Amino acid sequence: MGKPTGFMEYLREVAQEVAPADRIRNWDEFHLHMPEDSLRTQGARCMDCGTPFCHTGMTISGMASGCPVNNLIPEWNDLVYRGLWEEALERLHKTNNFPEFTGRVCPAPCEGSCVLGITNPPVTIKNIEYSIAEKGWESGWITPTPPQQRTDKKVAVIGSGPAGLAAAAQLNSAGHWVTVYERADRPGGLLMYGIPNMKLDKQQVVQRRLDVLEAEGVTFVCNTEVGKDISAENLLKEFDSVVLCTGSTKPRDLPIEGRELKGIHFAMEFLTANTRSLLDGYPGNDYISAAGKDVVIIGGGDTGTDCVGTSIRHGCNSVTQVEIMPQPPETRSAGNPWPEWPKVYKMDYGQEEAAAMFGDDPRAYLTTATKFEGDEQGNVKAVHTVQIQWGKDENGRFVPQNVPGTEKVVPAHLVLLAMGFLGPEQPLIDALGLEKDGRSNVKAEHEQYTTSIPGVFAAGDCRRGQSLVVWAINEGRGAARECDRYLMGTTELP
Repeated sequence: MGKPTGFMEYLREVAQEVAPADRIRNWDEFHLHMPEDSLRTQGARCMDCGTPFCHTGMTISGMASGCPVNNLIPEWNDLVYRGLWEEALERLHKTNNFPEFTGRVCPAPCEGSCVLGITNPPVTIKNIEYSIAEKGWESGWITPTPPQQRTDKKVAVIGSGPAGLAAAAQLNSAGHWVTVYERADRPGGLLMYGIPNMKLDKQQVVQRRLDVLEAEGVTFVCNTEVGKDISAENLLKEFDSVVLCTGSTKPRDLPIEGRELKGIHFAMEFLTANTRSLLDGYPGNDYISAAGKDVVIIGGGDTGTDCVGTSIRHGCNSVTQVEIMPQPPETRSAGNPWPEWPKVYKMDYGQEEAAAMFGDDPRAYLTTATKFEGDEQGNVKAVHTVQIQWGKDENGRFVPQNVPGTEKVVPAHLVLLAMGFLGPEQPLIDALGLEKDGRSNVKAEHEQYTTSIPGVFAAGDCRRGQSLVVWAINEGRGAARECDRYLMGTTELP
């Protein structure tokens, strides 16, 4: 450890951001680079604990605690403190294929389980990870490294999101011939179309990594839906093994009165069409504009936040975010101890921008929609809401209960449903005849990833359900390891 007393001497600092009122004028990333001397100081705050929890990824109370890809955080924090950036990048790449992605979009469960965080603000792990990766790209340290030897095995990876890309990268490094199938017009999956450009730049960040993977020998086949454009039967015949990484893309609907009205869309329809319009340079037929509209977003998670930020950049008239859960406390509650993920109140970038534009956090907590109201032309014009309280039903389960007298009518010309996802789409799973679990996910045990068909593996959200990008990378790497073992009888992949 480079600075044994660093955590006592230095305060936590995070990178500055472009002010909300300025950044909403464009689609650029808004996090600013932190000076190198400040980063080294932040690295010195790492305590090199006797039992560090930051890199021990696990699930506690249903949420991630520590780093799911087991990043060697104390090691590269110390290397950054010493100014050994290239060595820090080497350590980072041992566990994470895409630190430039996680350094931007991961919620940093590592920081939530940082031992220093018990008594002080935790180490700025996420920003250091981001900075190591960016220095690697800027310094030319990240270059294509094709495998020195090739096997005669061919592997198909279905889906090019974070799980698919991680699986492809690992299997290619083992020497197998990897083909990634993507039904969209560009590879990247969630990274390309599910996350807005201001959080993760597509050309400067996502595409440069895709270019490296392609130069290393990974083949991407886009505009191709397996099970439709290519039969599942032919896929199994053509390839020695298949890794399913199709994600959890079946959105949760809200079947209340008025759901059929025009102007009500799933969040991903809105976000995907917006990103495609930016990449293509013009809006497509599926483009949904929030310009000049009162927008109501139903759902309080990351996707809902992305809808807030996107709507504001369109120039919406107002934005309201309906959240069925209560507002979290300002500090950890007694029932949310370290090293659990801290469930505390914070405003993410979208809420910060809404507050700058309209004066307040747009979230209406403990609130649910009861009805969509339309005009004479069949367009939505308002959302009827009511406040709720959580209570137990006759079976002892906590359920939302309406609070009489709290009904409201919120103007709405655009409603975006951002209530999460129910699992993977079923046609390909059914075509392959794969066994499913009780939540309609592909049945495959964690750390094994083997489905009911030999040689077919599943990883990421299609196996575990809706989760974090960093968990998807973890699963893609794990599935690649087990796939390599299946193909070769043994494996050296981590």
